[in-house]
Amino acid sequence: MKNNIKVQRAIHDLTQQELAERIGVSRQTINAMEAAKYVPSTVLALKLSELFGKPVNEIFELEEGD
Repeated sequence: MKNNIKVQRAIHDLTQQELAERIGVSRQTINAMEAAKYVPSTVLALKLSELFGKPVNEIFELEEGD
């Protein structure tokens, strides 16, 4: 699954640590999501959606084979 979390963080001027604190996860979780090594839960995806003010499908995109 592709995502644009890093881009959204830059738009909102947030570090990985700041984003992690706002949504209640570790910085390592943010790093793993940005590297496409971790697929977030529905709750976490919705928290990111709310924080960034974007629909979930504008942050996350299914890749062929997902």
